[in-house]
Amino acid sequence: MNFHKAAFKAAYGTEAQLPESVRPEVSFAGRSNVGKSSLLNKLMFRKSLAKVSSTPGKTATVNFYDVDGIDLVDLPGYGYAKVSKSELDRWADMIEGYFNQDRAFALVVSLVDIRHDPSELDHNMVSFLTEAGLPFAIALTKADKLSKQKANNQKQRIKSKLQVPPGTPMVLTSAQSGTGIEDLRKLISASVSECAADVAQ
Repeated sequence: MNFHKAAFKAAYGTEAQLPESVRPEVSFAGRSNVGKSSLLNKLMFRKSLAKVSSTPGKTATVNFYDVDGIDLVDLPGYGYAKVSKSELDRWADMIEGYFNQDRAFALVVSLVDIRHDPSELDHNMVSFLTEAGLPFAIALTKADKLSKQKANNQKQRIKSKLQVPPGTPMVLTSAQSGTGIEDLRKLISASVSECAADVAQ
């Protein structure tokens, strides 16, 4: 899978607008300030394909990116309080609506800021993915902000607190230093290949 071959595809503001799922999708979900756009740009060898803002919560749509014939899906960040309740409800409906559709889920990447203990919303997301039986991995973002030892300790702490199912990949990442980015690319590529094989059967 060639991550250099990346382009913005489309943005959708409601569940009803979402297109039919016809090829493997890799979805990214996380809190509004977790560094999702920065991570996506790093994965796709771009600086500003996914819009990065100093204001959390700017991703108010479900954004699709074409990466070598695969869809990378950027879901709205959750948990940001400085928008109206109706807007928060719309985001929640979009995220829930997306996951409730019959889609070719290759992998869901759940992003968690390694510097902090998981929030209630992080717990809810991991619980949902586990109960739904969706293939998922956890990307611990901003690993460059901690020493290597502290990052590894925090990784184990988060794994325990989230009650992550055995075998679930957890990757230390940093959009700044590039830590874990190649590991995440390999994980995504393997998941996409597996999903494509299932779809072909």
